[in-house]
Amino acid sequence: MALDEVIESVMESAKQKAEALQQEAEKERAAILKQADDKIAAKRLAQQKELEAALKRLRQQEISSAELEAKRIVLNAKKDVMDRSFQVALDSLLSMDEGNRGRMYRKILENGKTVIKSPKVYCPRGDARLISGVAGLGKVEETDMEPGLILEDASGKVRLDYRFRVVLEGVWDKELKNVSNILFG
Repeated sequence: MALDEVIESVMESAKQKAEALQQEAEKERAAILKQADDKIAAKRLAQQKELEAALKRLRQQEISSAELEAKRIVLNAKKDVMDRSFQVALDSLLSMDEGNRGRMYRKILENGKTVIKSPKVYCPRGDARLISGVAGLGKVEETDMEPGLILEDASGKVRLDYRFRVVLEGVWDKELKNVSNILFG
């Protein structure tokens, strides 16, 4: 029986060692699982922060895009108002009555004669009578053109374009900022 006791003792000892190993393995398994859970939680937190940052960037981009679109709409509206204002001013000049057009022509000729002595004058068909009687002019030629005058020296090398559209465009370009300030503050 001594052998049975030895076997029993060995078995008991092996069983205790197996239980100790099993407990140690269980502790190690729990530690590994805890470590994995901690890593998962850390990754989840990092992903959550990354997602929040991405959403914040997207929101900011949408806001910036909307602000840009709003500015573009306002600028287009302002440009439309400016274009319409130019067209109204031009239409007013082009449809000016003969009396006022004649006075404008005389002023143009006064200024133009200081640059070109005895200029050849081009004017719209039917408007030559509005400048008849103005002294110091060369030939007056009626042609198909918008209201206004074109003055040319005798050589044909120097031309002054005083058509109303051209004069308005020059003034408009020069005074665009002031016109914009008047219209939009």
